[in-house]
Amino acid sequence: MEPTARGTQLVHSDGRVELDDPGFLKSSRFYNDELAPVPVSKRTWSTYNYFALWMGMAHNIPSYGLAAGLIVVGMNWLQALITITLANLLVLIPMLLNSHAGTKYGIPFPVFARAFYGTRGANLAALLRAFIACGWFGIQTWVGGEALYIIIGRLAGSGWKDSAVIGGQHWTLWLSFAVFWIVQMLIIWRGMEAVRKFENWTAPLVSVGFLILLGYVLIKAGGFGPILSEKGKLGWGPDFWKIFAPSLMAMIAFWSTLSLNMPDFTRFGGSQRKQARGQILGLPTTMTFISIVAILTTSGGAVLYGEQIWDPAKLADRFDSPVLVVIALIALVLATISANLAANVVSPSYDFSNAFPKKITFAIGGLITGIIGVLIQPWRLYSDPNIYIFTWLGFYGGLLGAVAGVLAAGYWVVRRTKLDLAGLYEDRGPYWFTGGWNWRALVATLVGAVLAVGGAYTAEGTSGPFPADGLIPFLKPLYDYSWVVGLVGAFVVFLAFSLPSNSSADNADNKEEVSEPSGPGRIDPAAVDG
Repeated sequence: MEPTARGTQLVHSDGRVELDDPGFLKSSRFYNDELAPVPVSKRTWSTYNYFALWMGMAHNIPSYGLAAGLIVVGMNWLQALITITLANLLVLIPMLLNSHAGTKYGIPFPVFARAFYGTRGANLAALLRAFIACGWFGIQTWVGGEALYIIIGRLAGSGWKDSAVIGGQHWTLWLSFAVFWIVQMLIIWRGMEAVRKFENWTAPLVSVGFLILLGYVLIKAGGFGPILSEKGKLGWGPDFWKIFAPSLMAMIAFWSTLSLNMPDFTRFGGSQRKQARGQILGLPTTMTFISIVAILTTSGGAVLYGEQIWDPAKLADRFDSPVLVVIALIALVLATISANLAANVVSPSYDFSNAFPKKITFAIGGLITGIIGVLIQPWRLYSDPNIYIFTWLGFYGGLLGAVAGVLAAGYWVVRRTKLDLAGLYEDRGPYWFTGGWNWRALVATLVGAVLAVGGAYTAEGTSGPFPADGLIPFLKPLYDYSWVVGLVGAFVVFLAFSLPSNSSADNADNKEEVSEPSGPGRIDPAAVDG
């Protein structure tokens, strides 16, 4: 088989695809080294790499705050655990669906999105995901800086913790925030491989801090009995079910960001089995673990101190032993850096790079993420569990659900997992559609998003930016199911527009050529570890 001017698309025996000679892509304005398809020889991540990735991403302070926040809003330990476990199982479905393309073609999320949004239109989906990741980067950096502030305060004394207040916060807290920000930027500047190595060696350690917190609370509270006897404020009647649906959507939204951009990581996968198994083992187990720890620790803190303290750094600051506090919070700081790099820097770095491939590298994209993460003022987003769960998570979950609906419909139903790999990088190629935009995907995303978040409201007795009757009152009931509504709405609309049309102008040539046995310039599929 002779390569063409566009390169030959090789399909290996395990289904993974690559170009025999991708060098011609470098002349495209939609190409740079970070966005390039990963050669099969470099797709080496194992099941453990993905399990470690999820352990690093899940075991962090905002994940803890997610479960602890449900206790604060009135759930008991069992209600909170059921809500979070169910959410993680549901969000795993679109996550695995989108992960498949990364492993098969070796492409990151923004390049994957080009197949359905268009070569230019993919920037809409990518930048939407990127700006949300910036918000998360800021939140993670703020809580990590807060933990650092408390650690130094325990060692340096009251002069550090009681320093002058500037802009509503102690200047030493601002300094801790800045130091934490700089450390993360130094790691991301060294590239994706540095992130992978950091995840691997921190993954086994990140649970230590949370277990120390839980152990201390259990000892002081007299065991599990007093903690598990906490009944919560809602009971199992209408009050619980009223809050269950929006809480479930918020829990799903917590990882709905990764459900879109997991191709950024699975593009390095050694096989579909390895990445899928690593994620199935990693996400539900690690999130259930951290949820149990958070729920028990928060409930125990209420027994000890008479109030529910949902921020673990502030709870640890109540402990009598300075040594215990320092050890616990150092582990939490490592956990937060690990999660932030993987979940909130990798994706927007690729996304910003996709918008300007020839000008923005992975490292510069990470720097942009860090700057926007500060400008978003994360200390406000994390100031109240109602704002954190129902406003921040609930709203953006609906938006990203709509994008996930387009991708799932396009890749699995319309394209049936067949993509033109070279065409994803071509100027005016098969994914150019109309001026680089696919109007079908845009309309589907808009409809799904409006249905999902058009009725956004602030519940009575809580704080938030939305009117009590909803932005669009007749859509208010849908907001409680924002992520599902966005996903299903966009999925259905995109299919309705795409399936009847099969014209060459709107559909890429999806033919794939199977590689021949090994020989000069050829790759032997049988030699690839599946």
